[in-house]
Amino acid sequence: MPSYLSLIKWTEQGIRDIKQSPARLDAVKEAARAAGGRVVFFYLTLGDYDIATLMELPNDEAAARLLLTIGGQGNVRTTTLKAFTEAEYRTIIAGLP
Repeated sequence: MPSYLSLIKWTEQGIRDIKQSPARLDAVKEAARAAGGRVVFFYLTLGDYDIATLMELPNDEAAARLLLTIGGQGNVRTTTLKAFTEAEYRTIIAGLP
Protein backbone atom coordinates (compact mmCIF):
# COMPACT_ATOMS: atom_id res chain seq x y z
CA MET A 1 0.00 0.00 0.00
CA PRO A 2 1.39 3.48 -0.79
CA SER A 3 2.93 5.43 2.09
CA TYR A 4 2.60 9.15 2.78
CA LEU A 5 4.88 11.06 5.15
CA SER A 6 3.26 14.23 6.51
CA LEU A 7 5.08 17.05 8.26
CA ILE A 8 2.50 19.03 10.18
CA LYS A 9 2.33 22.48 11.80
CA TRP A 10 -0.42 23.64 14.10
CA THR A 11 -2.26 26.79 13.05
CA GLU A 12 -3.20 29.48 15.57
CA GLN A 13 -6.60 27.80 15.86
CA GLY A 14 -5.00 24.39 16.38
CA ILE A 15 -2.64 25.56 19.10
CA ARG A 16 -5.41 27.54 20.81
CA ASP A 17 -7.42 24.30 21.05
CA ILE A 18 -4.38 22.10 21.75
CA LYS A 19 -6.13 20.04 24.43
CA GLN A 20 -8.45 18.74 21.69
CA SER A 21 -5.47 17.51 19.65
CA PRO A 22 -5.57 13.90 20.95
CA ALA A 23 -9.25 13.62 19.98
CA ARG A 24 -8.44 15.04 16.54
CA LEU A 25 -5.67 12.45 16.16
CA ASP A 26 -8.15 9.69 17.02
CA ALA A 27 -10.51 11.07 14.36
CA VAL A 28 -7.70 11.05 11.77
CA LYS A 29 -6.87 7.44 12.64
CA GLU A 30 -10.52 6.48 12.19
CA ALA A 31 -10.75 8.40 8.90
CA ALA A 32 -7.63 6.62 7.63
CA ARG A 33 -9.20 3.25 8.55
CA ALA A 34 -12.45 4.23 6.84
CA ALA A 35 -10.44 5.10 3.71
CA GLY A 36 -8.88 1.63 3.76
CA GLY A 37 -5.57 2.66 5.31
CA ARG A 38 -3.91 3.31 8.63
CA VAL A 39 -1.67 5.68 10.55
CA VAL A 40 1.63 3.78 10.82
CA PHE A 41 3.31 6.22 13.17
CA PHE A 42 2.73 9.54 14.87
CA TYR A 43 5.44 11.66 16.49
CA LEU A 44 5.28 14.97 18.31
CA THR A 45 8.38 16.78 17.04
CA LEU A 46 10.53 19.74 17.97
CA GLY A 47 11.80 22.13 15.31
CA ASP A 48 10.19 23.47 12.16
CA TYR A 49 7.28 21.02 12.37
CA ASP A 50 5.09 20.05 15.31
CA ILE A 51 4.10 16.55 14.19
CA ALA A 52 5.32 13.87 11.79
CA THR A 53 3.09 11.02 10.63
CA LEU A 54 3.36 8.14 8.23
CA MET A 55 0.11 6.87 6.77
CA GLU A 56 -0.59 4.00 4.42
CA LEU A 57 -3.55 4.65 2.15
CA PRO A 58 -4.90 2.78 -0.89
CA ASN A 59 -3.91 5.43 -3.47
CA ASP A 60 -3.07 9.08 -4.09
CA GLU A 61 -6.74 10.04 -4.38
CA ALA A 62 -7.57 8.61 -0.94
CA ALA A 63 -4.54 10.40 0.52
CA ALA A 64 -5.54 13.70 -1.09
CA ARG A 65 -9.13 13.43 0.17
CA LEU A 66 -8.00 12.65 3.71
CA LEU A 67 -5.37 15.39 3.80
CA LEU A 68 -7.72 17.99 2.31
CA THR A 69 -10.35 17.07 4.90
CA ILE A 70 -7.81 17.40 7.71
CA GLY A 71 -6.48 20.72 6.39
CA GLY A 72 -9.98 22.05 5.84
CA GLN A 73 -10.70 21.86 9.55
CA GLY A 74 -8.21 24.69 10.08
CA ASN A 75 -6.19 23.18 12.93
CA VAL A 76 -3.08 22.17 10.97
CA ARG A 77 -1.18 22.78 7.76
CA THR A 78 0.48 19.78 6.16
CA THR A 79 3.40 19.13 3.86
CA THR A 80 3.08 15.60 2.52
CA LEU A 81 5.55 13.45 0.66
CA LYS A 82 4.80 10.19 -1.09
CA ALA A 83 7.25 7.74 0.45
CA PHE A 84 8.76 4.57 -0.97
CA THR A 85 9.88 1.61 1.12
CA GLU A 86 13.39 0.24 0.83
CA ALA A 87 12.08 -2.63 -1.29
CA GLU A 88 10.30 -0.19 -3.62
CA TYR A 89 13.43 1.97 -3.77
CA ARG A 90 15.54 -1.04 -4.77
CA THR A 91 13.05 -1.98 -7.49
CA ILE A 92 13.04 1.58 -8.84
CA ILE A 93 16.84 1.74 -8.92
CA ALA A 94 17.11 -1.74 -10.47
CA GLY A 95 14.82 -0.59 -13.28
CA LEU A 96 17.05 2.31 -14.30
CA PRO A 97 18.72 2.04 -17.71
